[in-house]
Amino acid sequence: MELHVVIEGDKDLAGQLYRQLKDAIRTGRLAAGEKLPPSRLLAEQLGLSRKTVSEAYARLSFDRLLTARVGSGTFVAEGAARGPSPAAARSLAGSAMVEHWRGMNTPLRHPAPAGSARYEYIGGAPARDLFPHADWRRCVLHALRQGTRSRGLYGDAEGLHELRDGIARHVSFSRGVRCGAADILVTNGAQQALDLIARVLVEPGSTVAMEEPGYPPARQLLGAQGAKVVGVPVDREGLVVERIPDGTRLIYVTPAHQFPLGVAMSERRRKALLARADELGAIVIEDDYDSEFRYEGRPADSLQSMDERGLVAFVGTFSKTLSPDLRLGYLVAPPAVLEAVGTAKHLTDWHTSTQAQWALAKFIADGNLNRHVRRCHAVYAARRERIVRRFADDLSPWFELLPVTAGIHMAAVCRREIDIGQLVALARRVDVGLYPLAPFFHFSPPRPGLMLGFGAIDEADIDPSLDRVRDVLLQMG
Repeated sequence: MELHVVIEGDKDLAGQLYRQLKDAIRTGRLAAGEKLPPSRLLAEQLGLSRKTVSEAYARLSFDRLLTARVGSGTFVAEGAARGPSPAAARSLAGSAMVEHWRGMNTPLRHPAPAGSARYEYIGGAPARDLFPHADWRRCVLHALRQGTRSRGLYGDAEGLHELRDGIARHVSFSRGVRCGAADILVTNGAQQALDLIARVLVEPGSTVAMEEPGYPPARQLLGAQGAKVVGVPVDREGLVVERIPDGTRLIYVTPAHQFPLGVAMSERRRKALLARADELGAIVIEDDYDSEFRYEGRPADSLQSMDERGLVAFVGTFSKTLSPDLRLGYLVAPPAVLEAVGTAKHLTDWHTSTQAQWALAKFIADGNLNRHVRRCHAVYAARRERIVRRFADDLSPWFELLPVTAGIHMAAVCRREIDIGQLVALARRVDVGLYPLAPFFHFSPPRPGLMLGFGAIDEADIDPSLDRVRDVLLQMG
């Protein structure tokens, strides 16, 4: 790669080179430790004599901006960079929109000090130690071999056929979703699936309904598209369908495991929701983010499997079953919007990483996904049961666990008045990471309580950590 230097004319050549390299070092464009081209090579690239380049290098070395290492070359000296100078402030025509995005509250973007406590109850995080590294490594090697056989061209926006077919078989088997490979779009996580649907359905002023409390990134994304987002309350049967306002064109729900309360939408409510969506001509986004893990009761039909009108967009992700690092999700799109979201995907990022798609397709085809889900299910079920026992026992004076049959988190609501902020802070002091329910409420007063994720905490750590929480509660009175 050539070093970017522009030489003009035929005067003061060493000076021009010296000044440009000095500026690049001072502003940080050439970082400390960066190796510069040998003087002979740089001279050839710039059409200069080697003596001219050597003179510039010597001046920079005298200024202690470069350092020569015998047998290795010439490097930028440590501590030479001052960092880039801040651009002069100016008024932008789009400054109001920039400020809108800058000022947006994103509680799940930087959850620090999340993940830093010894005992972590962070929601939505799967168990890192359960990730099937050996199986995944074999699938990645398979993907690399497929890459050597490719034509070096861009892939289909909708995704690799082999992966789409694998996803179709997986969700048909595990969730009863009625689909084939042609109905599926591979996305960079569930969040991109939501973004693509919003792009093709939402325009400024459109009414969008979503659960309250609910998933903040979905609400913020829809609002950023110009939608008028309306919160619809959730009770023990799920979304209160009769509260969906007239004029709604998009409805976002998490029926299998409501986020964050964990309740499952009853069959009566599911039927009512589909009827209301048909009446409005609205698309329903069914976010099925972690329902692969079911612990009790009979499996409920997905909304998509009950849909006879082509109104449900089924969104899934591998962030909870495998790892958020993969950034792989999918959308089972109804026929009315399938072509449109494919176009939006193409214009947004063309397609999801082909190598990652090949690896996941192989992972599914070899049965590794089903085996991994079964293994995780047994581990998560044991963790969930231990938490349930504790909250039914010595923690029951303070909290009530809401009924939950699936997923990797549950909600505990306060039975008595508790300063949740103080509890979270004091628990952090004794190395327990707790997370309040309050950030998930937006349209109504927050319900005091905790969101308890059990994907990231070992079963053996649950009792010791909850002992500390109990002690903190006793100290708080």
